[in-house]
Amino acid sequence: MADAHTAPPAPQAPPTGRNIELVLLAFAAVLVTGALILVEANQEQELTRELLFLGAAYLGLFTVAHLAVRRFAPYADPLILPAVALLNGLGLVMIYRIDLAKAARALERAQELPTALYPRQVAWTAVGLLLFVGVLWLVRDHRKLASYAYTAGFVGLILLALPGVLPSSISEVNGAKIWLRVGIFSIQPGEFAKILLIVFFSAYLVQKRELFSTAGRSFLGMELPRARDLAPLLLAWAFSVGVLVLERDLGTSLLFFGIVLVLLYTATERVSWLVIGLSIFAAGGFVAYQLFGHVRTRVQVWLDPFADFDGSGFQIGQALFGLGTGGLGGTGLGAGRPELVPFSESDFMLSSLGEELGLIGLAAILLIYLEMITRGLRSALAVRDSFGKLLACGLAFTLALQVFIVAGGASKLIPLTGLTLPFLSYGGSSLVANYALVALLLRISNAARAPLPRRPATPLPPIAEAGTELVERPS
Repeated sequence: MADAHTAPPAPQAPPTGRNIELVLLAFAAVLVTGALILVEANQEQELTRELLFLGAAYLGLFTVAHLAVRRFAPYADPLILPAVALLNGLGLVMIYRIDLAKAARALERAQELPTALYPRQVAWTAVGLLLFVGVLWLVRDHRKLASYAYTAGFVGLILLALPGVLPSSISEVNGAKIWLRVGIFSIQPGEFAKILLIVFFSAYLVQKRELFSTAGRSFLGMELPRARDLAPLLLAWAFSVGVLVLERDLGTSLLFFGIVLVLLYTATERVSWLVIGLSIFAAGGFVAYQLFGHVRTRVQVWLDPFADFDGSGFQIGQALFGLGTGGLGGTGLGAGRPELVPFSESDFMLSSLGEELGLIGLAAILLIYLEMITRGLRSALAVRDSFGKLLACGLAFTLALQVFIVAGGASKLIPLTGLTLPFLSYGGSSLVANYALVALLLRISNAARAPLPRRPATPLPPIAEAGTELVERPS
């Protein structure tokens, strides 16, 4: 029989999931290494030192990332980082593969060898993971970000609008004014602006939730908001149209307005916000089509890319040929011709992967994105504070909308926008900013999955151990 004075055993801590994360990261490393070997075998017919460089860099960087999550966010979702690692690794493999193809093509034509892009992407991955670790270390509690909401909103608007007001010589590349270029250094400030604006809108909607939830008149079964409460949505619409006009960037405009609209719907649960928002965006798009030539060109190429195949329709036309060539199973890594598509390593990474991996490979990649986005939304549901719910929802939806816009543009479902696939496409700004986004998602999921702190309790003694007293009856 146990001693009555023995203290009850302390409750065991719930599993953190870090060992699962480590196993999945090892599995991702195996897949990426196998993909590199296939590319080398099909392109070089031998294994070179670049294979060792890419493999060692990949393993080292994500080992550091895993240790940082284990140290600073031990209860974070164990599936998000492996999904990011696999996507980033496949992107590195495909960029390396396109570099080899472009170099071989230049040799055939006796031209100067193009600059290899894969070392730059490895460097940007290192910078992104450094920021990833920094965000996990600095942001110990995501709720503190709400205290800096208005500062984040102000800085985000400046970053988003800055390229549009600067001279084209330092802000325009390929017709879009979305860059800041100083010497050899260039960055897209809009990639970082989206995260700051999500922080601002999440905090703002939590503070003003009652205002936006107040119903006005009823129409077709929907509770419409009051006219004076539409001001933030109209301002966001005007700003997104301004980005479209000044920066000629349809993708950022659509992404910015979509984020605001989804956060409004999430905060209020009113379908009327979606109906009104989509209606005014469609009206703005129609006006932009009538007034601005670059918007009209995008739409015309979308409707019939083969009408001017040797001109404005060449890029999307070649991408469609590549997807058709890939078919169901793909040509195999290193066995296709993705380099024939302009910007195959960035804007059209999806068509490059579709040609060599086929429909099956593309479906697997989209499922990885779906898993990562679903885990982010699951964290939004599980976290206990309203600000965290909106912030996680906004971050996860940003990834979802980017994937939809890029996949829709490359497959001719919607007009081309110039956005890149998160973690897969070549580009430093997008990669670094998305690592900061994932770090915030992991911070929120850590708060959602961590056990609640136990309050110290003073237990009452058992009745069997209670002391007895002899009460003397007065005479």
